[in-house]
Amino acid sequence: MQEVFLGIDIGTTAIKFGVFREGRLMIQRSATLKTFSGENGARYQSAQEILAKIRATIRQLPDETRRQVTSLSVSAPMHSCWPITSDSDTSDAIFIWSDRQAQDLMTTFKQSEAATTAYLKTGTPIHPMSPYAKIKYFRHVHRYATVKKWWGIKELVLRELTGHARIDDATASATGLFNLRSHQWDPEILEELQISPDQLGEIVACTDVFPILPAIAAQLGLDQHVKIYAGASDGCLAAYAGNFSTGIANSLTIGTSAAVRQVSSAIKLDPKRENFCYYLQPGQYVVGAPSNNGGNVLAWASQQFARSTDDFFERLPQWLADSPIGANGVHFMPFLNGERAPYWDATKKAAFKNMTAATSQADLVRSVIEGTLLNIRALVEMVGATEQITLSGGFFKSQVLRELTVDIIGLDGYISAANEPIAGLYDLIYPGQRQKIAAKEKVAFQPAVHQQYVQLARHYFDD
Repeated sequence: MQEVFLGIDIGTTAIKFGVFREGRLMIQRSATLKTFSGENGARYQSAQEILAKIRATIRQLPDETRRQVTSLSVSAPMHSCWPITSDSDTSDAIFIWSDRQAQDLMTTFKQSEAATTAYLKTGTPIHPMSPYAKIKYFRHVHRYATVKKWWGIKELVLRELTGHARIDDATASATGLFNLRSHQWDPEILEELQISPDQLGEIVACTDVFPILPAIAAQLGLDQHVKIYAGASDGCLAAYAGNFSTGIANSLTIGTSAAVRQVSSAIKLDPKRENFCYYLQPGQYVVGAPSNNGGNVLAWASQQFARSTDDFFERLPQWLADSPIGANGVHFMPFLNGERAPYWDATKKAAFKNMTAATSQADLVRSVIEGTLLNIRALVEMVGATEQITLSGGFFKSQVLRELTVDIIGLDGYISAANEPIAGLYDLIYPGQRQKIAAKEKVAFQPAVHQQYVQLARHYFDD
């Protein structure tokens, strides 16, 4: 029987769907997803909307394709926290990575030895993004006192499909509750937060398989024998896909946010700068550094300098041509959304510096791009990426941004659709089915241009 695989990638702004047959991506779909804001920096998504969008989009696939699907898996975003109470109205909000409610508490806690101990146990940086920080904050302010479960987006979807709330190793590894060495919930951390293992999802391996609920299969038009694989987290899968298909261990993803990642055979931790280190599967970890500021900075810039997003990207090449490297001295601090690595400061602010009466619109736009990419360059150095790096995410749809990125970071980049989480799901579950070295487009950096950026980077972010 021919294997037909349906992958689902749940992101910040959209849910993507991909159907693979014999190693080839045959069908792609997507559905937009809302993020809501609340008091004190709260950022959350709706559990019901996520499920509704998944159901609706699967049902929109061709009838014959749905009947032929033999397996399904889910890529989930890291760091989601879903407090489930007896009140269904309050149980719809799933707090996501950009939630900043725990910022003040984490700023204080970060100075303690207990914070360092927690980081070294889990590989998860001490920051408001993590479920550890969120639960610690909710305990501190006495919210969700009647919580029965602390789940996340992965548990939500696997419970919907299989009837049981499960979480894969990779997604669990980014909660701040998972011990990197035992691969289980850390008992001391759970005791500190006053929660028990039965309030969390059941930890399973990424490739563990479970039967689909018959009622859900019928509702979605899927075969009753579809196998549901646990899957992994979006960040780990993007890194794994690039490494698997190209042989390159380093990856840079710039979507709404950004992250530099490296597939490693060993745990790598830095208690001073706090890179993340997440477990994927036996003998494989994903080491990296995330930024809050990626494509969302360009989205902001398009609102300020252009009539629309399309207009911004049409005008971008001319703006870059009209302003020299260094933007005539204008520096942009790209911290519109606070920042994670290497600052781990959700209160960090954005700013233009060194503006004069002679500053042009082209200078401002170039400075926005350069500031964003110079910040990411620091993450590349932090992770220790050298020689080559794979590139993925919507940011790299623009040729000029591809070229500017590799010139600034000083590494040759490789563009490939294989670098997406859905491809990572397929590679994880069906290793060897896709062509091992996928077709890829090389974007070579220019050494002379890179040296100019090396000089610019030295004091770019100085106060």
